[in-house]
Amino acid sequence: MVLQLYEKHWPKLIKKAYFKQMENFLCTDGQPIAVIYFRAGYTPADYPSESEWRARLLMERSSAIKCPSIAYHLVGTKKIQQELAKPNVLERFLENKDDIAKLRECFAGLWSLDDSDIVRKAIEKPELFVMKPQREGGGNNIYGDAVRETLQKLEKAGSQEDAAYILMQKLFPKISAAILLRDGSMHKENAISELGIYGAYLRNKDTVIVNNQSGYLMRTKIASSDEGGVAAGFAVLDSVYLT
Repeated sequence: MVLQLYEKHWPKLIKKAYFKQMENFLCTDGQPIAVIYFRAGYTPADYPSESEWRARLLMERSSAIKCPSIAYHLVGTKKIQQELAKPNVLERFLENKDDIAKLRECFAGLWSLDDSDIVRKAIEKPELFVMKPQREGGGNNIYGDAVRETLQKLEKAGSQEDAAYILMQKLFPKISAAILLRDGSMHKENAISELGIYGAYLRNKDTVIVNNQSGYLMRTKIASSDEGGVAAGFAVLDSVYLT
């Protein structure tokens, strides 16, 4: 079996791609596409015109495996995280009460801006909160005095733009000494780390084919940095050392 990897920009894809009749195969250059991996497509800047939206629709309608599909793209937004933290929501997806309790122990405080009491607390003590938009890639969250300023600006405007944000309890993890390697140079810094668990999930309509834990990602950053993205240049890749 020979596998070919194509890198296509969306406007070019919409011009060259087409459906093969009946099977809903997405084809380009005469070849059916089996897997579509989205390296981009997570910010409004990736959809500057209707051409990009048409390309996304064409891909979603095809039988190719999407990573992620539009449904799982939306599930990864901050708003869904905040909704999952509400009472009785996890019970819709999990049956084991012990598992639900363990998950809730890991949750930070998460609130919509409809909660006027929390908004008022965030204005009074913005250093205890992080304001998050529906964005990925690093550099998008709002911290410190900017939380107060943004909330007051939204209150004054009286628009529905506040629905684009959530408030999260700011975490204060343990600080440790670390050696960071960047651009070939080593630096000793006070640092904090964040552990993320990878999951692999594949389904065909309502049939789940794969649903496994598949490794971890450890990101370490300078303790004074608010942001923590590796690709964005705020953090470095690390590994777990258990003692």
